[in-house]
Amino acid sequence: MAGCCYRPFAQNPGTNRSSLESKEGKQIGMIEFFKEPNIDWMGKAKYFYALSAILLLAGWISISAKGGMYYGIDFKGGTNVDVKFAQPPNIDQLRGALSKQGLGNSEIQSIGDIGGNSNEVLIFVSQNGAKDEALDSSKAQVLAALNATYNSSSGGKPDFNAATPSSLAAYLTQKDPLSLSSAAGDRYQQLAKQILDYRDRALNGLVTNFDDLTKAPTVTPAVVASLRDGFALGPFAVRNAEIVGAKVGAELRRQAIYVTLYALGGMLLYIAFRFEWVFGAAAVLAVFHDVLITLGFFSLLHFEISLTVIAALLTLVGYSMNDTIVIFDRIRENNRLLRKEDFKDLVNKSINQTLSRTILTSGLTFLTVLVLFLMGGQVLRAFSFALVVGIVVGTYSSFGIAAPLVVWWHRWKGHGAAAVGTGPAAGNKPRNGETSTARLAPAGRR
Repeated sequence: MAGCCYRPFAQNPGTNRSSLESKEGKQIGMIEFFKEPNIDWMGKAKYFYALSAILLLAGWISISAKGGMYYGIDFKGGTNVDVKFAQPPNIDQLRGALSKQGLGNSEIQSIGDIGGNSNEVLIFVSQNGAKDEALDSSKAQVLAALNATYNSSSGGKPDFNAATPSSLAAYLTQKDPLSLSSAAGDRYQQLAKQILDYRDRALNGLVTNFDDLTKAPTVTPAVVASLRDGFALGPFAVRNAEIVGAKVGAELRRQAIYVTLYALGGMLLYIAFRFEWVFGAAAVLAVFHDVLITLGFFSLLHFEISLTVIAALLTLVGYSMNDTIVIFDRIRENNRLLRKEDFKDLVNKSINQTLSRTILTSGLTFLTVLVLFLMGGQVLRAFSFALVVGIVVGTYSSFGIAAPLVVWWHRWKGHGAAAVGTGPAAGNKPRNGETSTARLAPAGRR
């Protein structure tokens, strides 16, 4: 709730001291960063507006100059390559190998079992060119990176885990391990298909020992011996490669926009009912301002927009809105106690009273996401960056954008004194038998 909860409880009039002191007689208090600050926030509103205008202009000039946001594979489409390894791979080593092939922007996702073992990864490569060309090119680049890193000990033999039905059938026909000679016909083509079906289905696409193939139907020891002579077993296998179409990415972009707008609309309705419509409009405009500035920073620093970034932006929307509601709630409380106070002075007083709470909560959250940004690795970099920027911008927009908008509206409407919350939800009227002094204590305990 409101930030005056960081003042020692014994300073609030009408409070029962026995409930606020321990048996040893020590006074119970909370952290307070400032002793009764008296900052004229509304007088400095023009500086906040100027700062926001500069940030918005810089960000959106960058977006226009670059032809739009830098979308990740989730939104712009690409190639999804499923690779299974004999042993858990080193993700950093794999990322470095992909970078050497010009695939430094690829995304790597580990697929683990319940025990936490992860021998399989999904590699997402940005789409370039036509569909079939992109699939072949991306798969070839991934294979080149994998072979350069993990397949150096094959001895010049082809990798059995990468064999195709046609290449395996051609090899078996040449070696003729079943001694069929001219009577072979399409026998080896059928045998090659059976062997590879067993590899892909029973062994999950990866053979680590040729003896495992003896369990496949119609496979004799002579066939296994021939395969052992002519093939090597690589430490990985590409199980599947498929295109994630740009059309799917466009649909995801639309859904992300709709989700954000629905969240803002729901918050607008709640705050309009809980306070006044102008409070809801100011809060939503402030949050919208936070999202736009964060997207501008993403363009300026060339961070890509992915589904995890959308999750971070929605988190930012809720966090910034919560901070704004705390200030609005304190404005409403003070309006009931200081009815004759000039509205601008009342808003200043409310922000000053919640300042310690704002610094404590936002500061600790900022430090947490900053550590995540600096030490969380490449996978969490864009997600944590959105939170780092969003928390800073969202904190100052609560008292530098949202509150001045409400003050401006009251001045425009000719409300020189406080006149907040005339509806029943705003709770202007004291409850039966309740005096202003009695209302002061609950406000101080928030």
